Amino acid sequence: MSYGPSVTDAYRQVGAYTGRILKGAKPADLPVVQSSKFELVINAQTARMLRLTVPGTLLAIADEVIE
Repeated sequence: MSYGPSVTDAYRQVGAYTGRILKGAKPADLPVVQSSKFELVINAQTARMLRLTVPGTLLAIADEVIE
């Protein structure tokens, strides 16, 4: 199980920063932006191998379930 910032959202932010730099902004003047979107990923196969029971409600709210 992993809970962390969205990788696709991070790449999107990198693209926005790159666009600002290419338009002439100085990198030192750009604000630091913290991720606002987080993902919950559950590896159900590993949980079964470790004989762990993952509640159905947790599986339902997960952004991604790896079978």
